[in-house]
Amino acid sequence: MQVSLGSDAVRTARLDYKWIALSNTTLGILMATVNSSILLIALPDIFRGIALNPLAPANTPYFLWILMGFLLVTSVLVVSLGRIGDIYGRVRMFNLGFAIFTVFSILLAVTWLPGTSGALWIVIMRLGQGVGGAFLFANSSAILTDAFPENERGMAMGVQGVAAIGGSFLGLILGGVLAPVEWHLVFWLSVPLGLFGTVWSYTKLVDNGVRTPAHIDWTGNLLFAVGLIGVLTGIVYGLQPYGGHTMGWTKPFVLVCVLGGLAVLALFVIVETRVTDPMFRLHLFKVRAFTMGNITGLLAALSRGGLQFILIIWLQGIWLPEHGYSFERTPLWAGIYMIPLTVGFLIVGPLSGRLADRYGARPFATAGITLSGVVFLLFNLLPMTFNYVLFAILLLLVGISMGLFFAPNVASVMNSLPADQRGAGAGMLNTFQNSAQVFSIGIFFTVITLGLAARLPSALDNGLVAQGVPAAQAHQIAQLPPIGSLFAAFLGYNPIKQVLPSASAAHVSQAHYQYLTGRGFFPDLIAGPFGHGLHLAFYMAAAVCFVGTVFSMLRGGAKSVPFGRNRTESTDLALSGAGDVAMAEAGAGSETSPLGD
Repeated sequence: MQVSLGSDAVRTARLDYKWIALSNTTLGILMATVNSSILLIALPDIFRGIALNPLAPANTPYFLWILMGFLLVTSVLVVSLGRIGDIYGRVRMFNLGFAIFTVFSILLAVTWLPGTSGALWIVIMRLGQGVGGAFLFANSSAILTDAFPENERGMAMGVQGVAAIGGSFLGLILGGVLAPVEWHLVFWLSVPLGLFGTVWSYTKLVDNGVRTPAHIDWTGNLLFAVGLIGVLTGIVYGLQPYGGHTMGWTKPFVLVCVLGGLAVLALFVIVETRVTDPMFRLHLFKVRAFTMGNITGLLAALSRGGLQFILIIWLQGIWLPEHGYSFERTPLWAGIYMIPLTVGFLIVGPLSGRLADRYGARPFATAGITLSGVVFLLFNLLPMTFNYVLFAILLLLVGISMGLFFAPNVASVMNSLPADQRGAGAGMLNTFQNSAQVFSIGIFFTVITLGLAARLPSALDNGLVAQGVPAAQAHQIAQLPPIGSLFAAFLGYNPIKQVLPSASAAHVSQAHYQYLTGRGFFPDLIAGPFGHGLHLAFYMAAAVCFVGTVFSMLRGGAKSVPFGRNRTESTDLALSGAGDVAMAEAGAGSETSPLGD
């Protein structure tokens, strides 16, 4: 009789705890993704609040680091922090992530410095937030894998994926609503969530994962961080003009960062094969499901990461102004018009995870990344001033394709890992994906900018002269770096108004000036050159997706498990910690489960 009651208590504890783990980790991911995307819309108000022009050449680094610094830090740290979680406890590291994220959210919310000092403060605090976010990203998937049986992990990853995607677009809306009222509010938003999450995760989460006593691989951690920082920093600065070049890819500093970073990463691989307790066990790449899942995840992020920015610029720089929206209002409305993408993911994400639990990850992940490639090709059929219904349908299909892909791919990777390597394995997956997003931004901005550089100067020169601007002045304006036009459109600025602040400065009549700085001139002017680069970007994204299709097919079928371990053994190992604690408490006659039910 006592054994039966004990078994019931174990079963109940497991059932309750997995939902506690899911809600905790989902809140952490939601907070981090909302905070990341909210700045995309709030940046103009933030720069106005600190009295700094983000489009001034000297200030461009601040703009890029505020925009991309968070992603860079998480990319660099997730593997190291996942491995530390494997050694010292994933829940402990996750709790620390909540606390760090909250502290830096408070420091951001009290920003008081103006000008470049304020921008530098925000950059540094955002990097600190990225450290907290890396703790959360590195350990959340491993915590879910520990808490859920193998046949339910896809569903759990799907719910967490909905939080990630939903948070990204919720941030766009909240940024558009809060920033015009008071820009500090976009940072205060994370504070109550962080405080609640810190306390809740500390009191409710239980470390039931398998720990492996080991020494921290300081050499491997340092080499990995230096190498990846070098490569990603080079990409950030490669987006800026250099000398007479449209972009900075030939700048010595950029070349040293990228090539030196790659060399250090190659050295990291060599070192990791020779140390006793490596930061990451490279032999995990011998597991087919792990390797193919990581490569496919990298390719999916590479195809979509930068393209989302380009779609927003398409809306903000061309479509919305031509449909009656002022440039200042375009960031908020771009977020609203992108909502179908989120809806598609919300509909399909959890369902695909549940189906992958039952039928295996390969068919759903493969269908998802293939559908993405097909939709990117269909985007090329849209005119620059498209019918929004068609655009919304394609966005919905992109969301559906992402929903089909995300949860099955993550579950496939996590199920392939031995229990004592889940933190490092999840960190590697996040590194591939986050780094690919930075690469993607660099690639697609480069493609679009080169397309603009080939056609925009002559179009801008002729257009300005036709409106009465003196030829010498028009030619000077036409030679300005085209990436500045993209940044201006992305921030909700009228690029022409930035270079022609008044009719007298333009040496034209008031009527001509109003037309030049109105909603029609720049969108009409940029549509052709931008469209040329946009088509190349869509073709490139589609090609990357179709390559991903091949790797996804190679991941193995539903029965693929790590190192020959059978499915029952893997599941029992993941749940043993929670079961042992609950059994001990039940045998002692306790009425309250220590797992937080």
